Amino acid sequence: MAEHEHERAQEHVRVAVVGSGFGGLGAAVRLRREGITDFVVLERAGSVGGTWRDNSYPGCACDVPSHLYSFSFAPHPDWPRTFSGQEHIRAYLEHVTDVFGLRPHLRFDAEVQRMTWNGERLCWDIETASGNLSADVVVSATGPLSDPKIPDIPGLDSFPGKVFHSARWDHDYDLRGKRVAMIGTGASAIQIVPSIQPVVGRLTLFQRTPAWVMPRMDRAITGAERWLHRRLPVTTRLRRGLLWGIRELQVQAFTKHPDELGFVEQLARRNMARAIKDPALRAKLTPDYRIGCKRILLSSEYYPALARPNVDLVASGLAEVRGSTLVAADGTEAEADAIVFGTGFRVTDMPIAERVVGADGRTLAETWKDGMAALRGASAAGFPNWMTIIGPNTGLGNSSMILMIESQLNYLADYLRQLDVLGGRVALDARPGAVRAWNDKVQERMKRTVWNTGGCTSWYLDAGGRNTTIWPGTTAEFRRATRRVDLGEYEVLRAPAGRDAGARRDAEVGA
Repeated sequence: MAEHEHERAQEHVRVAVVGSGFGGLGAAVRLRREGITDFVVLERAGSVGGTWRDNSYPGCACDVPSHLYSFSFAPHPDWPRTFSGQEHIRAYLEHVTDVFGLRPHLRFDAEVQRMTWNGERLCWDIETASGNLSADVVVSATGPLSDPKIPDIPGLDSFPGKVFHSARWDHDYDLRGKRVAMIGTGASAIQIVPSIQPVVGRLTLFQRTPAWVMPRMDRAITGAERWLHRRLPVTTRLRRGLLWGIRELQVQAFTKHPDELGFVEQLARRNMARAIKDPALRAKLTPDYRIGCKRILLSSEYYPALARPNVDLVASGLAEVRGSTLVAADGTEAEADAIVFGTGFRVTDMPIAERVVGADGRTLAETWKDGMAALRGASAAGFPNWMTIIGPNTGLGNSSMILMIESQLNYLADYLRQLDVLGGRVALDARPGAVRAWNDKVQERMKRTVWNTGGCTSWYLDAGGRNTTIWPGTTAEFRRATRRVDLGEYEVLRAPAGRDAGARRDAEVGA
């Protein structure tokens, strides 16, 4: 009796959204627009923003044009630059939160510790740092770039100086005059290096694999442009549409004709040659894989910074730390006062998966131990009424993730409509065969893409070498694939008349 009273006392919502970055806030706005107000947004930190709250390192900015890296339903005519800095994107997300009235739904400092499917009540029991609740549907929008990855380096604990990850930048530590080691040469590092190079005493960059770097065509957006966008909103849409169309046309080269990327490589080589005059340094910086295999990086300042006299490039990864001496895999040694890791995130083994327990008692991490797979990037078999935003194979190599997020929000909206149509206490569980069929199709298309044939090892690949991150097509194709929920791809679960009888699994849709 006491147990049932406890259940009644515990808060229950129709939808629980996890995370308040672009995915979580987008889901919250979509719920409101669908007329659903019985939802909460669970956020582990004390403010919204996700990746754009956590990453505040010097030089942090987006490599997708501002007018494309924003919601279509919340255009922003006043972007100050063609490529926005972190502070402007974070401010935009705060603005979206206010304009769409999301504050009452936000629960800060409410990190999800465990989510367990309750097969008897057909809901999710959720334990958070600020209390427990239950929800009919969970929307997981934790994002792939949320949990930093620091490699296990022997002797790192013996280092007497400062150590931090780019996504957890220590703004209280003064780098001026210090000997700084930057580990990694990805998207964060190429922004950090030119930002800190003028102030540090010596900068040593440890590079396992060189990146292809194209010029960053960034400029201030003029007052006249912003005035026009404010007065004629259609111009903002046209600008966004043009940026989108250019990237859609580029996709074919990445997905079907990687052999046509040679011209782009020549442009990247010329970008390097303009700043790097030393042939030996140029050789170290020239990749031996096809451009696009790893994410193409944008910077007009990275190569000039590397050419400065206080910068050393070690063309090898960090292998060991001996006190304040850093030893590379090729034996090169460097002294450092601070180590900054720009080593990426846990993308193919999302930490949230360890905290989600499905219908058969297994965690999502266990289900995905051989590689992530979800129906249309959203639903995992055995995890009813649980959807992920930016799920497996929804990433992009050359365009804006906001486009993919909005497609997944279309799918979420139709999913909730289908639950309403079915009526009563009901849940949808992706059929294993449907998940397999979708994933097989995605992986078959992946075979000829530059990400699989380009000759590199990237963060797109999981431990088994499978690309479970990138979508091997256009954003328009993905939008078509996620426009509607096909009930034939799901099993319908209904609550029985007697609560203690356990959930009955309907073999036929609508039974």
